[in-house]
Amino acid sequence: MDLKSTLLVVGGSACSFKLLNAVIRFLPTPELARKKSWRWRNISTSLAHSSLAGSWAVLCFYLRPHLLEDLISSHSLLSHSLVAVSTGYFIHDFLDVALNQSCKRSWEVILHHSAVLSCFSFSVTSHLFVGYSVVSLLVEINSVFLHIRQLLLLSGRRNVPGSDITAPRPSVTYRVISWLNLGTLLVFRVCTLAWMTRWLAAHSERMSRYVLMMGTVGLSLISIMNMVLFYRLLRADFLPSTHNTSNDH
Repeated sequence: MDLKSTLLVVGGSACSFKLLNAVIRFLPTPELARKKSWRWRNISTSLAHSSLAGSWAVLCFYLRPHLLEDLISSHSLLSHSLVAVSTGYFIHDFLDVALNQSCKRSWEVILHHSAVLSCFSFSVTSHLFVGYSVVSLLVEINSVFLHIRQLLLLSGRRNVPGSDITAPRPSVTYRVISWLNLGTLLVFRVCTLAWMTRWLAAHSERMSRYVLMMGTVGLSLISIMNMVLFYRLLRADFLPSTHNTSNDH
């Protein structure tokens, strides 16, 4: 795609996710989630993006496996479109979070999205590192289960009905999602980002100083955030002493 078409896709994507967010407002919402209606809409929209981007990234490598051989200059219309659509989503979510949450609660998301947008914007406008960006979107496979977990918490469906007061017991659905969330986090967040870091170091001589710095800073920030996320999930779902932590995790 040329620059004009790319900008149209990015803008169209941002508007589409904004429209989806507005449509969710009129869909049935669990009673407990109505108290945090904005958060319910935001996470539901994020789930839609994660489902789309994760499956789309897998499809890109399935149809053109040679993308992995050259993550810098090789790309297809499908992979370039994916990065453009995801760029639009992150623009929407950045604005949605910044306008509806306090800085104290949203700084992590804003920092994460700023790093992603810096890298993705460069990729879609220069047509470089598109394959590398698609690899990073494999992380969205884990985000599917992360967002489902958050929706279960918001809707009050973590525990077996009637067990909340006496002896809270996680439901079968929540336990399955928790294990899938932890497993895919290790594979698609920790392992994928470790591979991306190794690849960046091995090919540093092929990059300009600016690109190398941008990639290093972005990967470092996101890797630290993923380690914090991993610890929070362990503490909330798998460590008995702190099993009943806040639903915000």
